[in-house]
Amino acid sequence: MSPRKLLAGLVLAAMLIPGSALAKKSKDAGVAVKVIVTTETGEPVSTAVIRHPDEADRHRVNAVDGSWEAAVLYMPDGTELVFEPGLTLRLEISAPGYMTQVIQYDVRKRNNKIPVSLSLLELESEEIEEPVIQFGRDRPRDETGATPAN
Repeated sequence: MSPRKLLAGLVLAAMLIPGSALAKKSKDAGVAVKVIVTTETGEPVSTAVIRHPDEADRHRVNAVDGSWEAAVLYMPDGTELVFEPGLTLRLEISAPGYMTQVIQYDVRKRNNKIPVSLSLLELESEEIEEPVIQFGRDRPRDETGATPAN
């Protein structure tokens, strides 16, 4: 066998072995689930975070398109929550200034895209007036702003 054919065979074998190992690993890694967080008008929410109710970590979305994608979550006790077809997935989606949403989704074999629309919080615009509490040791200031001497 010529050295050229031997080298070509080794290169071909090196290309095939890692490819099959990657295919096997991705099969065990779970199914990718993509959450796309937008406003009611369809604009991405760049400050949104996604979290599983049993998980301590918050996952930030992509600031450009408001998306987050994963195939597995790591729980605080060290276990892995692998997204497999048939799994009912619960996620909390929140962002500053928006109402938090809790969604429940059944994972499928493919095309797991979850659009989530967050609505703005309606805050009261009334100003809260803080009461002035005077203590017995407080002395009123004179018109110049200086505290009177004893």
